[in-house]
Amino acid sequence: MNLADYCTELGKRARAASQELARARGVGKDRWLRLAVEELDRRREAILAANAADLERAPQYGLSPAQVDRLKLTPARLDAIAEGLRQVAALPDPIGMVLGGQVRPNGLEIRKVCVPLGVLLFIYESRPNVTADAAALAIKSGNAIILRGGKEALESNQALAGVLRDSLRQAGLPEDAVQMVAVADRAAVTELLRLERYIDLAIPRGGESLIRLVAEQARMPVLKHYKGNCHVYVDRAADLEMAQRIILNAKCQRPGVCNAAESLLVHAEIAPAFLPRAAAALREQGVELRGCPRTCELVAQAKPATDEDFAAEFLDLILSIKVVDDLDEALAHIQRFGSQHTEAIVTGDLSAARRFTAEVDAAAVMVNASTRFHDGFEFGLGAEIGISTDKFHARGPCGLLELTTYKYVVYGDGQVRG
Repeated sequence: MNLADYCTELGKRARAASQELARARGVGKDRWLRLAVEELDRRREAILAANAADLERAPQYGLSPAQVDRLKLTPARLDAIAEGLRQVAALPDPIGMVLGGQVRPNGLEIRKVCVPLGVLLFIYESRPNVTADAAALAIKSGNAIILRGGKEALESNQALAGVLRDSLRQAGLPEDAVQMVAVADRAAVTELLRLERYIDLAIPRGGESLIRLVAEQARMPVLKHYKGNCHVYVDRAADLEMAQRIILNAKCQRPGVCNAAESLLVHAEIAPAFLPRAAAALREQGVELRGCPRTCELVAQAKPATDEDFAAEFLDLILSIKVVDDLDEALAHIQRFGSQHTEAIVTGDLSAARRFTAEVDAAAVMVNASTRFHDGFEFGLGAEIGISTDKFHARGPCGLLELTTYKYVVYGDGQVRG
């Protein structure tokens, strides 16, 4: 079978499985999740052995130490995968939920009902744990999923997918509801992105180059965010102790993730009091500072910042800083350089907070809180398949409900339209 035929077969089998899965009850999907936990425990040694084989090949792919760490599975990380499956099992099933409705004057009863999207194509890099997370959310929301992980994690992903597929069969659900692309050839992604007849939504999760490639080639809708250039604006009415805690957490707690702060904006009135102390605390955490001319006057250790720095998603212990004259300038800077991901204001002025939340265009806007809270678990969704900066279908953390759509169900008793 050539590559195009292989990918088409994956799509056909996924479509058939999605139609069968749409009839599944929540209790059956939850049983699958519990069986998968048990099967994961039984195959622990085999999964770790598969992961060891991937780790042995890691140097030939030129992976950085951070990428190798993301690739690595340990007993503790397998425990975390199992706990994630249990948490998804505990979430309410969205399928069949009535989102709204009314009874018309002619007696027609109209209901807006939550239904699965159908077939998801999930393209991701490095992290084998994502295999289980994505499959759990897909099946719980009634969708079949085709998983295309990176070649560096091929054996680990195949081992985990085997657990998930065998557990589906044991639960009486279609095992083709979870399929792992078994070839490392990048051309498989291109072939899959042409299958709009069988695949309803593509979800890339990885670097900006991967996401742009998928968005450019896909014939079906894509749920995406290109990058997270997130700002923290410290207003003139800010509590400076609070502001320092927030920027330290937003930048330093996990600098390599999309909701970490990449830029700090400071109102000119409080910059002399705030910036030197905040800069010292950031530098103690190993943060390199790149600032505008006014920042460099207040912080001798700051390097001059360029427009490229203000536009950058560093994903590292690097922070751009700009002193702004007022809220207007802060909003203009965010509009120019922001990525519509997460923006935060620190202020005690309610009118400034309201204006910031109204005018900033982002998937999440935080008031007196760290950008790091923009996360499905922190938002109470239980889990997420990613964060979307799109404006249509889903925005922000995408959990179970965001992996569904709706249809109108209309009940009558013989009405005809005149």
